[in-house]
Amino acid sequence: MTTIGFCDLTISYDGKNAVDSFNDILFSGEWLCLIGPNGAGKSSVLRATAGLVPYIGSVAIDQTEIPNTSARWRAQHIAYVPQSPVIPTDMSVYDYVLLGRSPYISYFSTESSHDRDVVSRVLERLDLSRFTDRSLGTLSGGEVQRLVIARALAQEAPVLLLDEPTSALDIGHQQQALELVDGLRREQGLTIISAMHDLTLAGLYADRLVLMHEGHRVAEGTAKQVLRSETLAEFYGVSARVHHEPDGTVVVIPQRSSRL
Repeated sequence: MTTIGFCDLTISYDGKNAVDSFNDILFSGEWLCLIGPNGAGKSSVLRATAGLVPYIGSVAIDQTEIPNTSARWRAQHIAYVPQSPVIPTDMSVYDYVLLGRSPYISYFSTESSHDRDVVSRVLERLDLSRFTDRSLGTLSGGEVQRLVIARALAQEAPVLLLDEPTSALDIGHQQQALELVDGLRREQGLTIISAMHDLTLAGLYADRLVLMHEGHRVAEGTAKQVLRSETLAEFYGVSARVHHEPDGTVVVIPQRSSRL
């Protein structure tokens, strides 16, 4: 069982709060999606959870405070997919995904057959096997994004942080990647926090949505509870129609303003 707890999480840049007293708790197998306009504080929450930015308050995994952990501990417990990863263009696809196994390989040791099996399995499930020997610099933006997700999944960490994981993917690969993540969540009890701008996808996959605005939580609940036309108008400044499918899917459809 893996629990993530946030207590009065506050993150400041240059004296201004980007996140102000964020509180939440997630349990094993839960998927929480942070939504909100640009600058709402979504990515900052993810970066604090990954141990990448200083903060006040508390972020803890299984009651272990993030600042008290080592880099290796975090890599074994937290897999993080950033918005703009650094890509070594001359590295091969296989070697890049193999980096996800680094937390389990001792210094001066080489990867095991299990490590290689994990990498091969993830590459296959994300439709990347045919690129194994290609250098990263020859791949498209969407292929690179799938590769970054593959590296994170190869870590086999119980916590997965996804910051706009499908922004460069076509609709087919968006579904492929998110279905894989969701399948692993159900199989392995992954605890997932994502930040997404695509509200329909957010509502389709996450158990709960938290809407953030200027560093504050302003709404929380299921997609049906949070994705409401009046709420989107207030915090996104957008005119949108929200359609509810019989199976519970919530579809957000932007509407054009009336022309004069």
